[in-house]
Order: sequence, then structure tokens, then C-alpha cells
Amino acid sequence: MKRPTVDYRGFRLSRLNEPRFRHLKLLGGWIGYFVLYFLTENLIPAERCHPIHCALDDLIPFNEFFVIFYVSWYLLIVGSLLYFMLYDVESFRKEQIFIMITQAVAMLCYILWPSRQDLRPEIFLRDNALTRLMAFIYSFDTSTGVCPSLHVAYSLGILSVFWKYRGSSPLWKGVLLVWVVLICAAVCFVKQHSALDILAALPVALLAEALLYGRSYWLPRLRAKRRGEG
Repeated sequence: MKRPTVDYRGFRLSRLNEPRFRHLKLLGGWIGYFVLYFLTENLIPAERCHPIHCALDDLIPFNEFFVIFYVSWYLLIVGSLLYFMLYDVESFRKEQIFIMITQAVAMLCYILWPSRQDLRPEIFLRDNALTRLMAFIYSFDTSTGVCPSLHVAYSLGILSVFWKYRGSSPLWKGVLLVWVVLICAAVCFVKQHSALDILAALPVALLAEALLYGRSYWLPRLRAKRRGEG
């Protein structure tokens, strides 16, 4: 069985500044995010928000089956952070910073250019556990603050970190790629986002990728490629 690289059994809040536990401070970014999430969700009225819509949205039907992949996003975030926290602290740092960058950019967008979507079905054609779960999600997650999609941006970040992690097998990389694609598709099929929100998340994720890996990962490979071509 793989052994953790950090022994957290001796962790106390008073020891948060110790080198072996210092990376856990990054989790404090979630506090700032949830405060801003609460404020933007409750203090920006829907009538001030710009509706997001494109022709593709009308071609995508509501399908409650995709709520499985939609909610699996929470498992992806918690599971990946927990895994890296235990087995690769540097990847934990990279993932959490990637998430924090996308959170900051998205929240800035939500405040400066509030957005909403009006795609949710008024009634569900079927009554089952999945539609009831989706109704529950609708009840606390408003249809404002949607562009760019953090569901998509986070997922791309987690995929990026795992693809660079040396401990990831080709099989796991393939599984994770399919999982992330399904999560990105799910946001449209459960009518939580417009397809435009997915497109808007791409430059946000690319910005985080450039800031985190531009010099340390991509630039050396680009230089090596140029030397090879020369």
C-alpha cells in the first residue's frame, strides 16, 4: 500500500506554519470563495444579470441522467485534493492555486459583468430520484453567476495536474479525461449552464495553466522542440 508523504496525525492548527504543514494554508482560499459566492448569489439581483444563451443551448435537451456526472464534480475536487495532500504536496499546491486563480477570475466576472441563464425546465417530464436531486440543486444554487463555468474550469485544472503527475498511469489519464468531458457536458444537459459558459471557462483555465506551468513546464518543452527542429 502506498504510504503518505506527510504524516498528518501530528497536525494541529498551532503547527500550520511548520514547513511540512504550510501547504494546508492554501485551503483557506475556499473561505474567500464561499464568502464571495454568498455575496454574489444574494446581493446581485437577477434582473441586473446579463442572460447567457446561444442556439446550441436550444438543441441540447434536459437529461437528468447527467446529474450523476454533474455532482461527481464534488467528488473529483475533494478526492483529488485529498490524494495529492497525502501523496504529492507539490501537485496539491498546483491544483489548489489553479483553482484559486479560476475562482478569482470568475468572481471578478460575476461582479463586474453579472450573468444568468434562463434554461432550466419549468417542470420535469419524469419524476425519479435524479430529477428530485436536480430540483434540490436548483433550490439552493441560483441561475446567476454562471459565465464562466467553474465546473468546467476546475475540472480542466484537475485534469492538467493529474496529466503532469508522474504517478498517473495511462489508463487513469484516459479515465480522467472521459470523466472531465462528461462533467463539462453535464453542465449543459442539466441546464445549469449555457454552452457559452463552457467556452468562457477555456481562457480562464488557460490563464491559470500559463501562470502555473508556463515557465516550469511548457517553456522548457517548447525550447527542446525548437532545438530538435534546428
